[in-house]
Amino acid sequence: MTAKLTFYPLGNADCTRIDFADGKKMLVDYADMGNADNPYDKRIDLPAELKADLRAANRDNYDVVCFTHLDDDHCCGTGDFFWLDHAAKYQGEGRIKIKELWVPAAAILEDGCEDSARIVRQEARHRLRQGYGIRVFSRPKKLADWLAKQGLSHESRAHLITDAGQYVPGFSKYGTEQAEFFIHSPFGWRQDENGIVDRNQDSVVFQATFLEGDRETYALFMSDIHADSIDQMVITTKHHGREDRLLWDIFKVPHHCSYTAIGWTKGEDETEPTEHVEWLCETQGRERHIMVSTSKPMPLKGTAEDRDVQPPHRQAGNYYKAVARRADGSFKVTMESPSTIRPKPLSIEVTSRGAQLLTVSAVAGAASIISTPARAG
Repeated sequence: MTAKLTFYPLGNADCTRIDFADGKKMLVDYADMGNADNPYDKRIDLPAELKADLRAANRDNYDVVCFTHLDDDHCCGTGDFFWLDHAAKYQGEGRIKIKELWVPAAAILEDGCEDSARIVRQEARHRLRQGYGIRVFSRPKKLADWLAKQGLSHESRAHLITDAGQYVPGFSKYGTEQAEFFIHSPFGWRQDENGIVDRNQDSVVFQATFLEGDRETYALFMSDIHADSIDQMVITTKHHGREDRLLWDIFKVPHHCSYTAIGWTKGEDETEPTEHVEWLCETQGRERHIMVSTSKPMPLKGTAEDRDVQPPHRQAGNYYKAVARRADGSFKVTMESPSTIRPKPLSIEVTSRGAQLLTVSAVAGAASIISTPARAG
């Protein structure tokens, strides 16, 4: 096995664990959204689940924790779970350490944030000031200005900054990890032009490539970007002749299956995609792909949930399901897998045969694993 990706059922929230071939571990977002005291809350006890996995691996840290942006559904509970270097009150026995923290430049620059967002921002700022254990994505002019205010030159921290269109240092598909990361977002120019932080549009979007033998398997992590940002990402990637960097076998559906990541209107039964979203979903998704919506269950037509402005949107789900059907693929919802009554972590193994979906039986007491056929070709 080259890698294993585990998506946790957290409602409209994100946390994905990536286990690499060499034993490294990575989290993409962390949102402790469940209420363990409520028997009707089907969301997972995320701290307990993650700590159990770490104990089994005999470790108390992650090699990488990436916060794609600072919305609560991507960083909730950070101050209770992690060992953070910037303040002693976030240190102590049982806390989980972070070797390298990944954040968008917006997480450094945002003012006025509160709660978990502020905690992540303070830790990121501390590490960037000190020059260790941090990777910042994009370099808007405001970042250079912020560094100057700290008495630091942009050049002195350039080795800790990665722009869109670059690979993340420290990972190689030919190295022990058998994986590499290509960054698509955020765009530094967007922050310079807009003048204010837009968390969703300034979030981290990347393609992970996993290699075993001569097979490459691709995963696109789309964070919470909307259709206009996806359009710009596709246009830019095509302009540079890097269409291969938008291939995918695994697709983390953007923004918890919101129609705004597909097109401009929700539609009656199916959202119509923009030209560039259509190309990304219908051309770049390979045969027998796996799409994962990190969201609540899909609403039924005519229900109160169906009228909710917040995702997931039934019309968006119908579009993704249609894309999956045409490619003999799968569309999975974290709070529906394997059932809405008993959702479990959804895992995908990446091997020399490609990506294989693993599901836990919904039958009470069962713990069998059922693997889907690997992608053909």
